[in-house]
Amino acid sequence: QVQLVESGGGLVQPGGSLTLSCAASGFSFSSYAMRWYRQAPGKEREFVARIPAVTGYSTTYADSLKGRFTISRDNAKNTAYLQMNSLKPEDTAVYYCSAALPGANTVYWGQGTQVTVSS
Repeated sequence: QVQLVESGGGLVQPGGSLTLSCAASGFSFSSYAMRWYRQAPGKEREFVARIPAVTGYSTTYADSLKGRFTISRDNAKNTAYLQMNSLKPEDTAVYYCSAALPGANTVYWGQGTQVTVSS
């Protein structure tokens, strides 16, 4: 069974930090590019970050998040991460991870984890 399970969300004060995890199983994790997306209430899903399948290749971030968010992966643990710093109330959203095999059509999605930034 293919699974992506996000964790690490919660309530944090503005200016604080959180690290989200995405645990993968049921597929060859190291062959897949990983992405994070988020969706705030009443808004469309938006791209957050991408890390290629090949360790050491360039990562990609939404322009508005560069310098605050960092995506990483640990292939030995079949896990992707999103380190979020200097959090703002507008970062409040459900955060989703996804996996895609480069050059293929199959994309997997997790169920999401809630991040709430509030004082």
